[in-house]
Amino acid sequence: MLAPVSRHQRRFQLVLIKPSHYDADGYVIQWMRSSIPSNSLASVYALACDSVARQALGPDVAVDISVMDETNTRVRIKDILAQFKRHDGFGMVGLVGVQSNQFPRALDIARPLRAAGIPVVIGGFHVSGCLAMLPEMQADLKVALDMGCSLFAGEAEEGRLDQVLRDAANGTLPPVYNYMDDLPGLEATPTPFLPPENLKRTANHYASFDAGRGCPYQCSFCTIINVQGRKSRRRTPDDIEYLLRAHLKQGFHWFFVTDDNFARNKDWEPIFDRIIEMRERDGLNIKMIIQVDTLCHKIPNFIEKAARAGVKKVFIGLENINPANLMVAKKRQNKITEYRKMILAWKQAKVITYAGYILGFPADTPESIREDIEIIKKELPLDILEFFCLTPLPGSEDHKTLDAKGVWMDPDMNKYDLEQVVTGHAKMSKEQWEGIYRAAWDIYYTPEHMQTILRRAAAFDLGVSHLQGLLFMFSKAVAIENLHPLQGGIWRRKYRLDRRYGLPIEPVWSFYPKRVLEIARKIGFMTQYWFMLDLMRRTVQKDSARHQYMDAALMPVEDGETETLEMFTHNESARNEVARTRRIDELTHRAQAAAAEALN
Repeated sequence: MLAPVSRHQRRFQLVLIKPSHYDADGYVIQWMRSSIPSNSLASVYALACDSVARQALGPDVAVDISVMDETNTRVRIKDILAQFKRHDGFGMVGLVGVQSNQFPRALDIARPLRAAGIPVVIGGFHVSGCLAMLPEMQADLKVALDMGCSLFAGEAEEGRLDQVLRDAANGTLPPVYNYMDDLPGLEATPTPFLPPENLKRTANHYASFDAGRGCPYQCSFCTIINVQGRKSRRRTPDDIEYLLRAHLKQGFHWFFVTDDNFARNKDWEPIFDRIIEMRERDGLNIKMIIQVDTLCHKIPNFIEKAARAGVKKVFIGLENINPANLMVAKKRQNKITEYRKMILAWKQAKVITYAGYILGFPADTPESIREDIEIIKKELPLDILEFFCLTPLPGSEDHKTLDAKGVWMDPDMNKYDLEQVVTGHAKMSKEQWEGIYRAAWDIYYTPEHMQTILRRAAAFDLGVSHLQGLLFMFSKAVAIENLHPLQGGIWRRKYRLDRRYGLPIEPVWSFYPKRVLEIARKIGFMTQYWFMLDLMRRTVQKDSARHQYMDAALMPVEDGETETLEMFTHNESARNEVARTRRIDELTHRAQAAAAEALN
């Protein structure tokens, strides 16, 4: 973005970068088209544009904004250095939304920039989480400070970005900005937006926005509650309509709503009502992905209005089917007795379900994990199941507790991507834990079960063709790319010179032949695999009896199933949870009956 300037204005260079992170070989993970956009980058870009429009640096300073998401755009350090040299070093580089696994890459981007004297500010969940939860500065944050970087903890609304820009322009950036005790309101603040050329680098041209921030729950593995708070802070329906229309004008119809739990946004209903009006009255094509909890179906009208508002996919934090594990993680809101009701409600609404499932809770063993996945396959009508390793992320209660106890955690933040083992487990060795993580994908995504998923979808007219693409990506991303599907994208890029600091640069004669062979193998495997899935999909769609398909997972929920389904009977913890739920239901029924009798 270039602001209108006169001949005599100085030009402040603002370069905003969302770093990626490194694969197991030390190469930057990057795609021709990444899977989802960065909402942090969109939020900071919108705030920066607002600062420029208000002339936060004064009328005699123009601002050039460059914005890059490294998951789909190569960061060329030489070009950035040349850009700043042309403008006498006037400006700053902001490393935006940096998560823990991205912090090593952020340091590698910052290192040559700081060596050239360019101001660098690093913000995001890693910085915010560490400063919010740890009594002392973490070692990698000290490395950034020693380089001369500035750290930004918290959120940049309410004029805070203005101050950072002014400090950078005046050469007075402090080492740390800490706003963790002062979370801003979101009403009438600039809404997330990225330039069209950036959004076109995502698969399906996704845009993103946060309708609210914060979550009321207390999950011990979560960083959201300690970085964004437990109080619900919301954008208004007017703000949401404005950002939707702005994107629609640019031709973008798919939106990833990044609220950690949209069902607990106190304004979910007026927001849905506004979007429903836009879709049904104005005929606008709006499609969304949202994230919710496992009790969202108990909120009156929530799922029905979600479907009418254009929600096509929903991510659910299922996490585990062992109540003992859920209690240890303080995931008290997850009730296994509600799982089938909730998923079937989304099925009836014709919404594709994704569920996150965490491996490595205290009660887990390789054997119990295998058993649990088989039970899920038989008894829960999920579409996509995603596996994660329980990870003590900086900013979480788990990390704080282990740090205080002096328990070993891997010092390499690049491994904190939720798919690598970074601490010990009482019942599994590191090798066993890593092995069952990789095996879990093959256990769930067998050809037989993928056909079952497609048959269940066809029974509900649930976008079987789209689901085929999702199965293709989620079932083989780990096997093909050695990456979690959420880190995936379309066509992996790998540059010889873009390697982690300290690792050797491979010679041309070694790197390129190996890369060509790697690409050829992947193309061959993926082509064959796609045709297998496509044949499966066509077979399912041609079945004249597809709407009559039924299995145990699709059966209507009945009271007696807690005595027959394995999910409720396969271990003591599950049986105890069923008994506890019955007691609560009985007490609730008695209280309601007594209240009714008193009224009469």
